[in-house]
This record gives sequence, structure tokens and C-alpha cells, in this order.
Amino acid sequence: MVVDVRLPLQTPGDDDSVERLYFDGDCGFCHGWVRWIARREPQGGIFRFAPLGGPTFEARVPPDRRAGMTGTIVVETEDGRFLVRSEAVIHVLRRLGRRRTAGALALVPRPLRDLGYRFTAFVRRVLGVRPKDACPVADPRLQERFNP
Repeated sequence: MVVDVRLPLQTPGDDDSVERLYFDGDCGFCHGWVRWIARREPQGGIFRFAPLGGPTFEARVPPDRRAGMTGTIVVETEDGRFLVRSEAVIHVLRRLGRRRTAGALALVPRPLRDLGYRFTAFVRRVLGVRPKDACPVADPRLQERFNP
């Protein structure tokens, strides 16, 4: 699902040329995905990260859109679109230069991709144990890339 909305809200450390990836802060699988992304863009010029339901998410995502974004990954693109589920994954892969993988996934019809995404989301708490510390993703070198 793609929604074209441009929000004027700014949060500390914002840069509109950097996209935002919102993730489930209580999910170990999601933390692993964020770490995987951060390792592939060490300069930090593509994505900033923030938890779903956190202050940044609440400030930037309209209230009527939030209900459809629970339990999923959300990418806010630099042009103001919100991508969820498999569309968000494909977008992230493309932005990280994983064009073959993204292209292969894009060949699968969206309903099937999203079914696979929903299955993964359903079992993710088993696949990735919840981190014990408050913010295990943000090691000291990456903390400036995270919004609350």
C-alpha cells in the first residue's frame, strides 16, 4: 500500500533527504533487520530509524494511517510516501543496491508477497527473541541515526 502524503512536521535530527524506517521496537527479528540495514549503509545517508508508536512515528504519520501500520515495517520515503509490508522490504533492498533480490521479489504478485510477509510477522517473535536492553540496535556509533 502506498500513500502519497507530504507532512510538514519535523523532528530533531531530521533531514528530508534521508528516509525513515519505522520498526517494532519490541521485536528481536525487527532489530535484526535494522542492524542488517545499518551494516549495509555504514555512512548512514539513506535511512533513519524510529520505533513504531514512538514520538517520531506519532508526529510524522497521520493518526488515520497508523491503525493500518501496526505489526509491520513502514518506510517513509523522501517524497512523502508510506510503504508497508513487502513494498517496504523491496524498497529497502533497492535503496541498498540489492536490485536482483528486490527485482525477484517484485515479480511475485503483491498478495502472495504480503501473505509471506504476514506469515513472517506472525512467527517473528519466535524467530527473533526480544532484546533484553532498552535499545539494542543503537550501538554508540549508530545512535545519531535513531529518532525516538
